[in-house]
Amino acid sequence: MSRALLRYLTATVAVALLVVETAAPADARTPGSTAPGSVRTVVRDAATGAPVPRACAALVPVDAAALSAVGLGEDQDGRYGGCADEQGNLVTGDVAPGRYRLLVSPYDATAYGLQWVGRHGGTGERERAQVIRVRPGAVTRAPTIRLDPPGTVVGVVTDAATGAPVPRALVMVVPYVPHPKYDDHGPTTDEDGRYTITGLGPYHWPVQFVAAGLATVWSGGVGGRQQARPVRVRANQTATLNQALPAGTPLTGAVRVDELLTYGQVIAFDATTGDLAGVADVGSGYALRLLPGQRVKLRCDCTYALPVWHRDAAGFDAATPVRVRRAPVVVDFNLGTPLAP
Repeated sequence: MSRALLRYLTATVAVALLVVETAAPADARTPGSTAPGSVRTVVRDAATGAPVPRACAALVPVDAAALSAVGLGEDQDGRYGGCADEQGNLVTGDVAPGRYRLLVSPYDATAYGLQWVGRHGGTGERERAQVIRVRPGAVTRAPTIRLDPPGTVVGVVTDAATGAPVPRALVMVVPYVPHPKYDDHGPTTDEDGRYTITGLGPYHWPVQFVAAGLATVWSGGVGGRQQARPVRVRANQTATLNQALPAGTPLTGAVRVDELLTYGQVIAFDATTGDLAGVADVGSGYALRLLPGQRVKLRCDCTYALPVWHRDAAGFDAATPVRVRRAPVVVDFNLGTPLAP
């Protein structure tokens, strides 16, 4: 929690404004709108049924626009959550009405594994998780959370063109917006391209790989989570998942801005699902690499104001999708003061 708080406190004004806009309950944003709801459930050991204390659940929105409300240094795991008490009771309040899935992180990752919550147990595939509808002013009962023992995934990340190991690649089961200053997040590859992910529930897990100068891919070398080839994790065992990263298609552009944010970024999101598809730091421009066939929506977190979506859209839904093909793609952002006629 302290690391997350540190990242939040060091986030830029633009990202902070984005968080306020998306995190505030609906009734706090719009007079006369509906009140927030809450979610209740209980956390148990899948084998014994005994209550498990202190496991924490994040409510991850199903809606792509809400899922895209993620900024500098944040995991793409929603804005609402809660932790179980000593009796395993878990309550999350002040939740904006909508549809969510639960992602549960056990307190003791050596005893239990991370999971998406299904109707009758855990899963590693978000799309197989139970969808929970939070209604205005109502208490929603979520499925009982049944935790299983964890497993481990290891592997080597290489450059698809050369076969050389790729150091400092991010390896994630929940996408993350990297912070240029605080790079202590999650598993990364060493100088030999090797990585280790611990504390995963014994299910099938899609895995995302991110490295500078190469295309961001999911396991199996694809651009989308839903097309990924999941790795099978077994309790108290180690699975192997190697991945080669292709060069992909360059997606670049100039960024015109009166005053650039300290940590300016252009972020690509899957145009259908809202999943993170790529992140690029911004100077006078930016450079992403994506796979041919991907459709993405681009957001420029570049100024000390609200982020801007391509083309000059206010949000994800109104943003213009960009189709990535084999030829390089150019998308510019002009966020400066309009020139006088």
